[in-house]
Amino acid sequence: MAQQYKIVLVGCGSMANGWISNALKIPACKVVGLVDVRKEAATAMAQKYGLGSEIVFDTLQQAIDATKADVVFDVTIPGAHHDVTLTALKNNCHVLGEKPLADSLEHAQEMVAAARKSGKLYAVMQNRRFDPNIRAVRKVIETGAMGAVAEVHADFFIGAHFGGFRDVMDDVLIVDMAIHTFDQARYISGCDPVSVYCHASNPVHSWYKGQASATCIFEMSNGVVFTYRGSWCAEGLQTTWESDWRVVLSKGTLRWDGATSIKAQALKPDGKPGFHSEMVDVPATIEPLAVGGHDGLIRDFVECLQTGRKPMTICDDNIKSLAMVMAAVESRKTGKKVAIRW
Repeated sequence: MAQQYKIVLVGCGSMANGWISNALKIPACKVVGLVDVRKEAATAMAQKYGLGSEIVFDTLQQAIDATKADVVFDVTIPGAHHDVTLTALKNNCHVLGEKPLADSLEHAQEMVAAARKSGKLYAVMQNRRFDPNIRAVRKVIETGAMGAVAEVHADFFIGAHFGGFRDVMDDVLIVDMAIHTFDQARYISGCDPVSVYCHASNPVHSWYKGQASATCIFEMSNGVVFTYRGSWCAEGLQTTWESDWRVVLSKGTLRWDGATSIKAQALKPDGKPGFHSEMVDVPATIEPLAVGGHDGLIRDFVECLQTGRKPMTICDDNIKSLAMVMAAVESRKTGKKVAIRW
C-alpha cells in the first residue's frame, strides 16, 4: 500500500473548506489534526466533515506531537504564515501554504532558508497555475512560432464588495490580490522581475480605506516589460478574476481574456510587405486538466512528495512573486522605481 501522509490543517476559516474537501478525496492524504485560534471553528469543521472532535487541537505543536504528522496545510492569515511554517519545518513536516508566502520579504527569506535547511518541501497555493487556459497560453509561447516575448500587459477590473478586513487594508489590491496576476505574468513570460514603478490611488467612489486602484510597470529579465492595471472598485464591464491579457512577441501577438478565449496571430511566412504585415492565426489548444485549481495543486504536491519532483510553486521560486508585491508597495510609498530583490 502506498504511503498515506498525515496532515494537520491550521486555519479553519471558510477558505479551508476548499483544502480539506479536496484532501479527503485523495487516498494518500489523511487529515489527522485541525487547529485554529478559535477552537470552535476547528470543532465545527471537524463536525462538518465527520472527522471527530479528537483531531481538534489548541496549537500546531500539540497537533504534531499527538499525531506525528508528515504535512502541514497552512490556511491562516498572512501574518501567521511565518510562525506556522517555521514550527512545521522544525518538526520535520512538509508544508503547503496559502498565498502570499509571508507578510514581509524578511519573513519570507527566513522561511525559504528554513525549508532549504530542513530538506522538506514548502510550496505555496498559487492555484491559477493549474488553470488549463493559462497553460494553453504558455504552450503557444513555448512553441517559439511567435518569437520571443517582448511585452506582457494585464488588466484587472472588478468591483468587489467584500466587507470585513479587506475594506480597511492598506494597498488592498496589490497586497491581497495582485500577487495572483504577478505570478501569472512570471509563468506566462518565463521571466523574473527586475524592478517596478507603481502608482496607486483610492478613487473618490471607492468603498475601501486603502488604495484600491493601481498601475505598475515592471522591468523583467530578458528586457521584457510587464504592465499591470487594476482596480477593485471598478463597477461594470468587469474582467475575469484571472485578468485580461495581451502578450506582444517578436513575431506576433496573443490575447487571452482570462477565460477560454485565446487568440493569437503571427507574421505570415513570406508575407508581402506593406503598411501592416500579413498575419496568420495561430491555434491554441486548451487541454482540460484531470483536476485543476486547489484540487490540482494539492494532488500535485502529494505527487511531488511521492516522487521527489519539485513543485511548480516551490517556495524559493514563489518568493519572486511576493517580492514583486512588496517592491510595488515600496514604490507606491516612495514614488520611485524600486529594484526587486528576494
